[in-house]
Amino acid sequence: MDLGKTGIAVPAMIIGTSSLGNLYEATPYGQKLELVLAALECFPEGIVFDSAGKYGAGLALETLGQALYDLQVPKDRVLISNKLGWKRTPLRGSEPTFEPGVWKDLAHDAVQDISYQGILNCFEEGNNLLKGYESQLVSIHDPDEYLELAATPEDYEKRFEDILEGYAALDELKQAGKVKAIGVGSKDWKVIQKIYQHFPLDWVMIANSMTIYDHPVELFEFMKTLEKEGVGVINSAVFHSGFLVGGDYFDYQKINSVDPTFTKRFLWRGRFFALCEVHAIDPAHACIQFALQLPGVHALALNSTSMHRIRANQEFCETTIRDSFWDACKEHGLIAEYLSEFKLNQTK
Repeated sequence: MDLGKTGIAVPAMIIGTSSLGNLYEATPYGQKLELVLAALECFPEGIVFDSAGKYGAGLALETLGQALYDLQVPKDRVLISNKLGWKRTPLRGSEPTFEPGVWKDLAHDAVQDISYQGILNCFEEGNNLLKGYESQLVSIHDPDEYLELAATPEDYEKRFEDILEGYAALDELKQAGKVKAIGVGSKDWKVIQKIYQHFPLDWVMIANSMTIYDHPVELFEFMKTLEKEGVGVINSAVFHSGFLVGGDYFDYQKINSVDPTFTKRFLWRGRFFALCEVHAIDPAHACIQFALQLPGVHALALNSTSMHRIRANQEFCETTIRDSFWDACKEHGLIAEYLSEFKLNQTK
């Protein structure tokens, strides 16, 4: 399927690479090499990897490039998405200063650098880390986090101008033929909407925002607009950092059932798991199919530390779920009422 009006063919599953950057746990290179090989075997006709300078302070990009080089993968068989805006810096403590407790055993730290020159520097650094491979899909990563650091309204406007200058840099790269398409990756979809009002994005990556657990109607309507206007949509973090499939993290934050702050999430998950068991549906399958069937979604970016899970996720992307399950989800209040008029098993 083409990614919006870009003419770029992408499979339904894009391979996320945060695990290559030691997300939650450090794994040896040999195990990471096996993950990359398993992903390549799943998509022999062409594959898309999604990475970022933030993932392990560049470790994910570095590992991906090394793995592709060691496996002697032809460059024209691989499409790499690099979300820009974070650059490597020296590690001065026992762990990095960004997202402490999330990334393990890193040799570098990372800082956000969003500006015209900063984005160009991140692009060059990313391609250097990729060891001869180059990113063709580029975006600005976490502009929402950059704006959240604003101390005053004036500072907010200045930071938004920095973001737009970053997009001017990306546009120059595209006009020069160095990249194929420009997007954005953000956890706050409203920031995507604000950027789109100022810059004609080719694609967007929505993270932690449009899932079977949380699917605001306002975002649903915005996605319909993007679909109508030919902007490709990649849905990501559809498991909420693994929580919806049994993990201990929710949106990169470790949580537990004892803390009353998180009671609602655990109760929802319990009901979700029970319904999946009754219908003999893997919770991951339900999360994937829900997220994939929404308006404008061309692909999901899915990360895994397991070769088995990569293969299973690919199959889940290709296999729809019967309507009776979605009807039951609606009846049990797991899916918002407004979706009653939206047919999930639609053919894309």
